This record gives sequence, structure tokens and C-alpha cells, in this order.
Amino acid sequence: MYSKVFSLISKYHLKPNSDLGQNFLIVEDVIQREVERAEIKESETVLEIGPGLGVLTDELAKRAKKVYAIEKDSRIIEILRREYRWDNVELIHGDALKIDFPYFDKIVSNLPYQISSPITFKLLKYDFKKAVLIYQLEFAQRMVAKPGDKNYSRLSVMVQAKADVELVEKIGRGAFYPKPKVDSAVIVMTPKPKDEQVDLNENLVKALFQHRRKLASKALKDSYYMLGLTKDEFKKLKPIIEHIPHSQKRVFQLSIEEIKDIEEYLRQNGLL
Repeated sequence: MYSKVFSLISKYHLKPNSDLGQNFLIVEDVIQREVERAEIKESETVLEIGPGLGVLTDELAKRAKKVYAIEKDSRIIEILRREYRWDNVELIHGDALKIDFPYFDKIVSNLPYQISSPITFKLLKYDFKKAVLIYQLEFAQRMVAKPGDKNYSRLSVMVQAKADVELVEKIGRGAFYPKPKVDSAVIVMTPKPKDEQVDLNENLVKALFQHRRKLASKALKDSYYMLGLTKDEFKKLKPIIEHIPHSQKRVFQLSIEEIKDIEEYLRQNGLL
């Protein structure tokens, strides 16, 4: 795996593009564990975002019926087309944030870290069985944080409202070339059954977590404009905000269900 990556870099005089978050995974054990955790069946279609030099893609192709690999860098697309003879891999040249994803059962990817947040929120709008994804360690810790944890954030809430998330492995910087400035982690994400998923108002969650250490009522009063309220409207509605459910809990202590209680109260009172 290590030699494959470096032989291709040497052969094509490839300089990894830091603007695209190109840090190629070079440790075979990590790649194998990623694939094993995905539990890919022969009948399944897998999505990969940022295939890099194809070492993970190659392992996915051995197990899946079909692999869609989305890559933004035309240089990488050209290398993959020349070097591999896959009959079940479709390379898609495009920006994963801008294009519609094809149908997929599972996603396995070493994600470009600078798009971690928007790509995660985009993925959660799709129906899929399981995701095995590598993120920056700090981001992964926020994904799995629980109410009261120092890392509990808007990300924690929005992800866990839709999926069960587990941090299963930490990865050192030396597992990548070039070495990133941060450690990484593997996240396994499994969407909850539809009837267990919680739809939350994103503006409300943003408004609350803008001031995560404040009391819930104070946080909303300080972020009223994020609910689309003018200053005059806020003055009239201030008493309603002061009496939201769980008003005396700090934002970082609120569970998803408690945030939903606040949302329902605000909606009933015409604030959402």
C-alpha cells in the first residue's frame, strides 16, 4: 500500500494539493479495517468521496457490486483511469458538495477535512445503511460527544438526531502522506430508523450553540436575530423566550429531546 502510493506519486510527479485536503492514507492495516467495518455485501453499492490514489477504492471494488468514486482533482482522475482496470468502479469528476449523489448503500471514505461539516450534513439527507469515515480527531470527538461533554456542540446534536455514531479508532499523523498537522479518527455512522430520527430546526440549534455555556433562555435572547426576529419583534416576544422549556439548563447540557421541546414551544408561540 505504502509503495503503491509513492510509486504513483513518483511516476506522475504528483504534488499533493493541500487546498483540496490531499493527505493520502498509506497504512494498509487501517484501510483493511475501514473496509471490514463497512461489512460490504456483494450486492451493495458503495460511495467514496476523495479516492486519492485508489488504494481504498481498489479494496472496495473487490467486495462491492458497484463503487462510485467522486474526485474533484482532474489530475487524480487521469491517474486512476490509467493505472486501474476496474469494471465496477465509476469515477465521477466533480465537487462532492455540489453534485447529487448516485444511489448508494454504504459510504467509505477518507474525507478531505476542510469539507467535513458540510459533507456530513449532506450525507445525512440521504438514505443509506452505514458510513465508515475518517475525520480529523477533534471533529470526530465532537460528532460523538454527549450532553455535558466539553466537545458537545451543534454538530453533535445535528448528527445524533439522525444517526448512531461511534468513534472506533484513532489514527496518528504518520498514517498519511503528506503528514497532516492533526491526528485523525475513524467514525462509524449508522442512520437511525426513520421513526427514531428527530428533525430539528437548524436555525434554532445554531442560535442556542452560539452561546453554548449560557442558560438556554439567555442564549436565545442573545441570538434572537438568528431566529429571523427584528429587534422590535424580539422586545415583544422576550417574555415567551424567557419561559422556554429547560430555560435554566445550560445549552451544552441540553439533550436532543430537550432541544425539540424548546422548538415545539417556540413553534406553538409563533416564533418558528
